[in-house]
Amino acid sequence: MKFLIIRFSSIGDIVLTTPVARCLKKQIATAEVHYLTKAAYKDILAANPYIDKTHLLEDSLDAVVEKLKKEDFDYVIDLHHNLRTLRVKRGLKKHAFSFNKLNIEKWLLTALKINRLPAAHIVDRYLQTVESFGVKNDGAGLDYFIPGNELVKESDIPASHHAGYIGIVIGAAYFTKRFPVHKLKALCASLRHPVILLGGPEDKIHGDEVASSDKVKIYNACGKFSLNESADLVRRAKLIISNDTGLMHVAAAFKRPVISLWGNTVPEFGMYPYYGENFARASASGPATNKSLFDMMEIKSLSCRPCSKIGYKKCPKGHFKCMEQIDVNELEQKIYEKINGWQ
Repeated sequence: MKFLIIRFSSIGDIVLTTPVARCLKKQIATAEVHYLTKAAYKDILAANPYIDKTHLLEDSLDAVVEKLKKEDFDYVIDLHHNLRTLRVKRGLKKHAFSFNKLNIEKWLLTALKINRLPAAHIVDRYLQTVESFGVKNDGAGLDYFIPGNELVKESDIPASHHAGYIGIVIGAAYFTKRFPVHKLKALCASLRHPVILLGGPEDKIHGDEVASSDKVKIYNACGKFSLNESADLVRRAKLIISNDTGLMHVAAAFKRPVISLWGNTVPEFGMYPYYGENFARASASGPATNKSLFDMMEIKSLSCRPCSKIGYKKCPKGHFKCMEQIDVNELEQKIYEKINGWQ
């Protein structure tokens, strides 16, 4: 059976679909798994052994559809479910299974603060699209595979960080998902561990500001490494502190302990760190269980939260209390508890 999985973007969302590709490939003997995504995200899937072929959306969606027709797929697994994927499905004219985005339920929660969302992680909801093939969640969590030529060399990071470091993901697509710079500066200045700041080129200026207090202890890696190299820095970290953004899910794929910081979005959307039940059971005798691997910090008492399922360029209320009220001292204490519990 020949499957086409579709998820155009973005980093975290694509990583969250990896159990679907793995379970299809491993549980259906004849499965040939293809994946359609945007060209900008091809590196996420480049080394994934469960994907037989990756197709890239670059400019023309119609041109991509014409190429896909030649593959003669048996089934389409639509894990994005928008107007563009509808065009792909109509063009291919194959039996398709589509992910339910629960947009009405999300609107109820963001607009009216009425929670009708299921108590299920988005990974479990993605996997519902392939249930009719007898495919089940194998409990192995997320996947991320780094090509050998994109592993970070010891010489690429300061010698002061070779014995271990805390990774702090400072970026996010929207302002209202980012921990404020002044709070990051206070946290990093106080921490008794080496720190590597993680993010893209757009985060470099903020990273430089945070690192300015101690350029020996704090290394600003933002914009200096490729996506896969950044993923390797995540893999090597003792602990990851992250906003609700893609590298948080990469950390979960590598079974790294995570403390996630939540601003305008909420874990109830079903996109908190996901490790897989088999990992928890395999580690039941030690500290590395699903429960102990991640922690979340959020200000639950705010009546304005969540204000969006995605985010805004600025706080709609003007006060940004959802991030400003997260206590740096409490976060620092959680960091030490998490590191000690993991070790």
